[in-house]
Amino acid sequence: MWDDVAPLLEKADHRVTVVDQLPSAGTDPASLGDLSADAAHVRRMLDHLDDPVVLVGHSYGGMVITELADDPRVRHSVYLAAFWPQRGQSVMDIFGDGPLPGWVVPRDDGTLAISDDLEAVREALCADLDRERAAELHSHVVLQSAASWRSPSTAPDRAHPTTYMICEQESVNCIPVPAQEAMSANADNVVRLPSAHFAQLSIPDDLAEALGRI
Repeated sequence: MWDDVAPLLEKADHRVTVVDQLPSAGTDPASLGDLSADAAHVRRMLDHLDDPVVLVGHSYGGMVITELADDPRVRHSVYLAAFWPQRGQSVMDIFGDGPLPGWVVPRDDGTLAISDDLEAVREALCADLDRERAAELHSHVVLQSAASWRSPSTAPDRAHPTTYMICEQESVNCIPVPAQEAMSANADNVVRLPSAHFAQLSIPDDLAEALGRI
């Protein structure tokens, strides 16, 4: 997901560490963790980094970085078209009482899968990518534990500044722009990007420049 952005940041003399996969995501339903497991995984990664760290969370990743709001090793948190929960809120709470978006497929094994309908997924998540790139993205998506979406955030008191990056071409079937704007009201800084949900793939140069400024 970050293969285009990371080299651009490194070229600008930033050190970049990518969390390749959180414990809540994978191919084995029985081994998947929840939000607390994801937060613990990122904390362990911070143990091996020189602080201070700029922590970037995309989409569900916003739930995870919110759990580290009081970590003294984090200098700045960046929410990229991400869920930013209040204390006690889960992803399901943020989505509200209605049905999940059609591209999310709940399974009987306690996981959430992505729809097999590539065009529906592309329309919802990455309409600014061509079909070939969208198909590549689709092929890499793994299962997500439903528990991670039901886990309430502890949302500890924040000890550092935040930036919210709004993806202005976001579909109403993902994290709609009004929802992003509402969550961004809590941020110290707001950046608007001309992309759908996956700015890392569609506008890596713009995203890298915005992150570099932070």
